[in-house]
Amino acid sequence: MPATSEDLPLQFARTKRFSLGVPRGFAVSPDGARVLFLRTASGRSTTGLLWLYENGEERPLADPLALGDGGDAGGEVPEAERIRRERARETSAGIVSYATDAAVRLAAFALSGALWTVTTDEGVTRRIPTAGPVVTPRPSPDGTHIAYVSGGTLRVVRADGTGDHALAEPEGPDITYGLSDHVSAESLERTRSFWWSPDGTALLVVRVDNAPVQQWYIGDPAHPARPPRAIRYPAAGTANARLSLHVVDLDGHRVDVDLPQEAVSHPDGEWTDPAFEYVVQADWSEAGPLAVVQTRDQRSAYVLRIDPATGATTPLRHLTDTAWLEFVPGTPAITAATGLVLTTQEGTRGLLMTGTGVRTPEGMYVHELLGTAGGRLYFMAAEEPTEAHVWSYDTENGFIRLTDEPGVHHAAVGGDTVVLDSSTLDGQTVTVLRDGTPAGRIEVLAERPVTRPRPRFLTLGERELRAALYLPTSYEPGSPESASSESVSSASGPGRLPVIVHSYSGPGWQTVVKAARWHHAVNQWFADQGFAVLSVDGRGTPGRDRAWETAIHGDQLMPVVEDQADAVRAVAELFPELDTSRVAIRGWSFGGYLAAGAVLHRPEVFHAAVAGAAPTDLRLYDTHWKERYLGHPDIQPDHYDRCSLVAHAHKLTRPLMLVHGMADDNVVPAHMVRFSAALLAAGRPHTVLPLAGATHLVAQEGVIDTLLRMDLDFIKKSLDPRTA
Repeated sequence: MPATSEDLPLQFARTKRFSLGVPRGFAVSPDGARVLFLRTASGRSTTGLLWLYENGEERPLADPLALGDGGDAGGEVPEAERIRRERARETSAGIVSYATDAAVRLAAFALSGALWTVTTDEGVTRRIPTAGPVVTPRPSPDGTHIAYVSGGTLRVVRADGTGDHALAEPEGPDITYGLSDHVSAESLERTRSFWWSPDGTALLVVRVDNAPVQQWYIGDPAHPARPPRAIRYPAAGTANARLSLHVVDLDGHRVDVDLPQEAVSHPDGEWTDPAFEYVVQADWSEAGPLAVVQTRDQRSAYVLRIDPATGATTPLRHLTDTAWLEFVPGTPAITAATGLVLTTQEGTRGLLMTGTGVRTPEGMYVHELLGTAGGRLYFMAAEEPTEAHVWSYDTENGFIRLTDEPGVHHAAVGGDTVVLDSSTLDGQTVTVLRDGTPAGRIEVLAERPVTRPRPRFLTLGERELRAALYLPTSYEPGSPESASSESVSSASGPGRLPVIVHSYSGPGWQTVVKAARWHHAVNQWFADQGFAVLSVDGRGTPGRDRAWETAIHGDQLMPVVEDQADAVRAVAELFPELDTSRVAIRGWSFGGYLAAGAVLHRPEVFHAAVAGAAPTDLRLYDTHWKERYLGHPDIQPDHYDRCSLVAHAHKLTRPLMLVHGMADDNVVPAHMVRFSAALLAAGRPHTVLPLAGATHLVAQEGVIDTLLRMDLDFIKKSLDPRTA
């Protein structure tokens, strides 16, 4: 347990945002008997271990410290692995990823570039000699071989440590086999780039040619003697990496996959680009290899069946959308019972089982296809945006919801076993179900926040904005309507409560969820300093429907800002003790962009802002993510001018603090520097806080905890009428 003198910011930093001690990365054996997972040994340990749950008990299978590796301290992490971890927002060390054979009898993982295996039967660990530092090792389905990437080369070694040889070697310094390019890893979340055939005799592999991608340099201002780090970054409107697919057998024989060059019957629009540039997903199941390719403008995609003998492709489906195509993680998939499972784009994002013609019910928003077992399809879906539940589907029973308690529920499946990972406002639990009956639990060792979150979930305004309000812990209203300024004054000191808006409200992430999330604790801590804190999921966030998500098409800023402003007005009507003459807004990444945009465009509502890692010049962000919402900057420059903050720097009339990690290779520091320069040129005072050595995910103790306190201090001073 943490010391009683430890406050929330310090605990937040030492627990890596309460992520330490949380089990994750579950793999269930096909017979349902074994469950593998990753977890640190406690809520303070940063070293990940590989664990086995079997026969109702859990035990460590592989401990880096026992293997002589002090959580990556025993050796240097390869550059490709460091980049992979940054894309995955990995905060721990040690064993942070692994892969297994089909039976979940053999697991492979990398430590400090070395390849290790462990058997689940005997628990025997073995270091496998390799030709170089190892990234993304993955056993063959039969467990006899392990494929891995080293120096951009896809290699294979037998599980007994013999026969290491190259399968596909790069033809130049900018070429890799089996590694994801920036866009695939960062924006498409496709972290895998090679897939074994079911019989273990061949692999489907992605070749990446980064030569067309412009090269940027990120220096370290704190160490001027060090040369800058070169990265390939495909900014909006510039060239992407060239991707191709290849089938490679264990002898190194290669068959090139004949990918289509352009889409036919492509939707019209102000900007159209029917060239296929993105490999969204791929897989190799008993039904054969599949791939999904998407056009540059993201409005067409083909689901392709691949002939591994010839490389010929057959389109199974042509998907189109007038805005952009989005895909449910885990799709497409093919099962004997349901046929091809696809993402539907119309109405609410759902699933279509082509073999049966069945769709998920209208109003059910599918977050992820979790897998298949026992003839059933398992998926995660929401009927209410603040919750997500685990569902199953089979042709006999139809759709069945497996979880009831309000929260966010996830699962891994195998045989008759479902590992149910449930996060509610009371905390997180991992329950092992067998034949639908609880059979045991996997421990969650994460610490509980010393500040107990007390979010009040609200639906605000005409657009029914989902919001969470946090009031000081000592304040206990009987109901919103009965709240009075007098009751707040007695609990929190004289005067009405100033407001802090802390929202992300961007694509891909929700903050207003009935689940144990770090931002609930942080928001409550700010509230306990004498504020009302409001978090809002506006247009563009997931969990509702396609119209809600695509409402930001062509304008990614003003609809989101208006939703936050409307929420402030609406919550003040319910809680008259809120002082809307003193409203600050803070956020990180898209939330930082929103915070800065709010004080630029709606200074009558927002009176101060802290903007962290804000993408202020949207032409500097990557192709897939920005062109999805704003189109091509050369053809639709007005979209970028309207949504970028640099062009509107002269509008600033409120206190603004810009915070940025100087080693950020996602939202590069140039965003902050350009915006600050524009503010200076316009004569607009502002505060800049550079974080030396910090990347996009700031988690270092002494940095993130101090930053929370500095945010608070800046907001207090900015909203204090005595300093106005």
